[in-house]
Amino acid sequence: MQALLERLFQIKAQGSTVKREVIAGITTFLTMAYIIFVNPSMLSQAGMDYGAVFVATCLAAAIGCLVMGLWANYPVALAPGMGLNAFFTYSVVLGMGYTWQTALGAVFFSGILFFLLSALRIRSWIINSIPVTLRLAIAAGIGAFLALIGLKNANIIVADNATLVSLGDMSQLSVLLAGAGFFLIIGMVARGIQGAALISILLVTVAGFLLGDVQYNGIVAAPPSLAPTFMQMDIAAAFDVAMLSVIFAFLFVDLFDTSGTLMAVAQRAGLAKPDGSLPRLERALMADSTATIAGAALGTSTTTSYVESASGVASGGKTGLTAVVVGLLFVLAIFFAPLAGMVPAYATAGAIIYVSVLMLFTLRSVDWDDITEAAPVAVVLLMTPLTFSIADGIALGFISYVVVKALGGKMRELNWSVAILAALFVAKFIWLG
Repeated sequence: MQALLERLFQIKAQGSTVKREVIAGITTFLTMAYIIFVNPSMLSQAGMDYGAVFVATCLAAAIGCLVMGLWANYPVALAPGMGLNAFFTYSVVLGMGYTWQTALGAVFFSGILFFLLSALRIRSWIINSIPVTLRLAIAAGIGAFLALIGLKNANIIVADNATLVSLGDMSQLSVLLAGAGFFLIIGMVARGIQGAALISILLVTVAGFLLGDVQYNGIVAAPPSLAPTFMQMDIAAAFDVAMLSVIFAFLFVDLFDTSGTLMAVAQRAGLAKPDGSLPRLERALMADSTATIAGAALGTSTTTSYVESASGVASGGKTGLTAVVVGLLFVLAIFFAPLAGMVPAYATAGAIIYVSVLMLFTLRSVDWDDITEAAPVAVVLLMTPLTFSIADGIALGFISYVVVKALGGKMRELNWSVAILAALFVAKFIWLG
């Protein structure tokens, strides 16, 4: 067994041990396992079967982790991405009125495109052609979008006919427990406690049970049926011209999210070459896109690399065995469906808001002294949550970037690819709305 693991992962060559890799895998799983509760809760609001999405979430994560570990040999774990699941539910399905089957078709196509871009090795050209400012803005905009969703799910903010939104009833149980969950996470993270989001979700669920708001359904049982979502993606409907911006948004966010995560985690694990490049990068990117394609077929939104993998690397993980351990733990998680079904929306709200805080960290890298850099960031940051659409936030960001640079006398800082994308977004708003 030891010889097989060494042959597959070159553990000794990377200066690690099997024990260290297993501990790293468990650590990573604990920091990202909140997704098995958050994702079904979010996608079920789009009309999808909760139990089926729970199984699809676990299986998509397991497939992504196993491919990443066994083929790319990276200590990076994958699961359905936060932000993209919100875009799937609240923008594409509830906002634009598409069926969840059509939305899955769009996810499937974005995965195919991502795979081709990775296989053809033109990913780096695309990333390098997009200004860093817009990449930072998109991450922050998604963070603001998640914050709005978390606050809405907890009833901390509610609809108001006069002001659009207003503060909810702060004496409600959901508000109090969601707030407690968020502060618990922050407190545990500040103290370096692993799995803070998962622990908070479980504690808030227990509190809801003790207060009579949650019904006990058991902890372990046979997995729910995957049939309600398996191979239900509507590929034909996803060919609609109006869906192009949706597919682009899924692809765009996944592309930058995955690339940034791989770079950060690999650098921390000491896997980068002296020139900063990463070995087997195309394999890692294709592992991510393969997981997205498989996830769409199973019945979940875009699967992507998780920055929480850095927690496992900090615990000593350096090889794909770390990711394989995470994948096996996601498989075991399938048998905890009754527990997942007990988790109320307000229990996951704190975790959603916490993730939004992490994504807003990108704002510290923005050049706020340059108004032509700051203005497009502000547009994306504000318009993504206020339009309730990541796609519209991205589009308005590109348009504003080109306009501001042109009017500010900085045309030389523009490249033709950004200008073309901005023109396409303008055409989309004019003719497709």
